[in-house]
Amino acid sequence: MSMLRLDGVTVGFGGRAALDAVDLDVAEHEIVCVLGPSGSGKSTLLRVVAGLQRADAGQVYLAGKDQSGVPVHRRGVGLMFQDHQLFPQRDVGGNVAFGLRMRGVARAEAERKVAGLLDLVGLPGAQRRAVAALSGGEQQRVALARALAPEPRLLMLDEPLGQLDRTLRERLVVELRGLFGRLGTTVLAVTHDQGEAFALADRVVVMRDGRIAQAGSPLEVWQRPASEFVARFLGFDNVVEAKVRGERAETVWGGIPVPTGTPEGACRVLVRPAGVRFASEGLPCVVSGRTFRGDHVALTLRPEAGPELEAAAALQTAPGVGERMRVAFDAAEVVVLP
Repeated sequence: MSMLRLDGVTVGFGGRAALDAVDLDVAEHEIVCVLGPSGSGKSTLLRVVAGLQRADAGQVYLAGKDQSGVPVHRRGVGLMFQDHQLFPQRDVGGNVAFGLRMRGVARAEAERKVAGLLDLVGLPGAQRRAVAALSGGEQQRVALARALAPEPRLLMLDEPLGQLDRTLRERLVVELRGLFGRLGTTVLAVTHDQGEAFALADRVVVMRDGRIAQAGSPLEVWQRPASEFVARFLGFDNVVEAKVRGERAETVWGGIPVPTGTPEGACRVLVRPAGVRFASEGLPCVVSGRTFRGDHVALTLRPEAGPELEAAAALQTAPGVGERMRVAFDAAEVVVLP
């Protein structure tokens, strides 16, 4: 059963479509992350679902019910924003209990629930702490507990970890996925961070100019980007024009093997950096850039013809800038784009 369904949702600002006839389903207990560059429509999508932005056309359904005209506070959704929006005059317990108080939950029950939620998000016994005394990560946990307190049927996150440092983001995203799994929470999250989305989501939605460019599991989207836009958005820049003949594609880099069954004719091909490998015979290149990435070295290669290539090499075997070599291509890392 769909917890959320968008049917042809359109929103325009100043003659430009921020959302252009968007259709989207989010199943019960599913975690969906919406990715896209600035201006792609991902935050507008979240605001329409929450009831903070009116749609010019189309419908939003929650648990099968049309939400047209339903105000924010009656939609049964939880909201968590990038800047936390905690109440500075209230302590931690007061912040978490806010939604419960608005719903008329008895004091004793609210206190019990607040204590349980703070345990759940890793802040046991923090009820009396001042918000100003909390670190960024702790404030994020309080905001999450507050959003979960009214038991929303849909939890929506807008750049939830955007203000945190990288190490803390990576740790919290793992904790969040585990927490949502234990609670069975249905989640719709918006983020610009691909790593965050791929670690958190059951399904990823990539947006471009108010439309959905691709939707699928993190593995599907990563392995088989549906267009050059999606490929480049994911950080893959080894894309060139090609003409497929049999099991090879002719390009400015020479012949590149393509997956069996690829239709013949003109196309564009993507070669992931992992598919550019050193060989005794192949395309002559010079190493023009070298970047340490922790577990590997990212290389920029300048071939005799065509655009530069990105490659990945093990720390122990990575060549230095200025070295000459030949490269070949691995068909398993080649994607034929429309």
